[in-house]
Amino acid sequence: MTRIGIIGSQGRMGQAIAQAVEAAGCTLAGGVGRGDDVRELAASSDVLVDFSSPAALEANLVAARQAGIPILIGTTGFEDSHHAQIDAAAQDIAVLQTGNTSLGVTLLAHLVREAATRLGDDWDIEIVEMHHRNKVDAPSGTALLLGEAAAQGRGISLAEHTDSGRDGHTGKRKDGDIGFAALRGGTVAGDHSVILAGEQERITLSHMAENRMIFAHGAVKGACWLLDKRAGRYRMGEVLGL
Repeated sequence: MTRIGIIGSQGRMGQAIAQAVEAAGCTLAGGVGRGDDVRELAASSDVLVDFSSPAALEANLVAARQAGIPILIGTTGFEDSHHAQIDAAAQDIAVLQTGNTSLGVTLLAHLVREAATRLGDDWDIEIVEMHHRNKVDAPSGTALLLGEAAAQGRGISLAEHTDSGRDGHTGKRKDGDIGFAALRGGTVAGDHSVILAGEQERITLSHMAENRMIFAHGAVKGACWLLDKRAGRYRMGEVLGL
């Protein structure tokens, strides 16, 4: 059976993934938390699933490369330097990095890309997300994933067309920007809506996570999908054949 090692096993997502590994009929190779030796886990695993922290990324990638095994990364809050590290690792191993492992969100991103492609630039795009009170990064990784999907559909750079954190007298909305709004409170696992607002009409594409197990099951499915893949960087959409 496939041996799956969990990086960040002590966190809520790590515990959920451990349950999903058992439900999928796979073998839990073990798990590591902050300060543990990832290399030992990698040596006993067929694939790694990383839901730790951006600060741990470099060590996790090194361990996966040394063991010659693929890694799925669900950690969020990455900066450009982290993505450069992932690109470098993907030259030697298969890496799937995503802001959300939910299969439903993966399909939602596909629909957002399609809508942004087919609707004109006169349709404004706004992304609204809500998470539990303890989430530390905003916009969420999923919101950014959906923003990237919209930007790809438009053929623009999200970094150059992002509007977030509106406060005070901001002036009119800039044409072509993709707006973000982040809400925090309670125990919300993750709600995301992409609003496409045109003249006299509006489309809302939404996904609501009722339990974080949806992310865990998607992570295990993605990890197993990676097993026979060549070195390279992959997307969750490819897991669904999108």
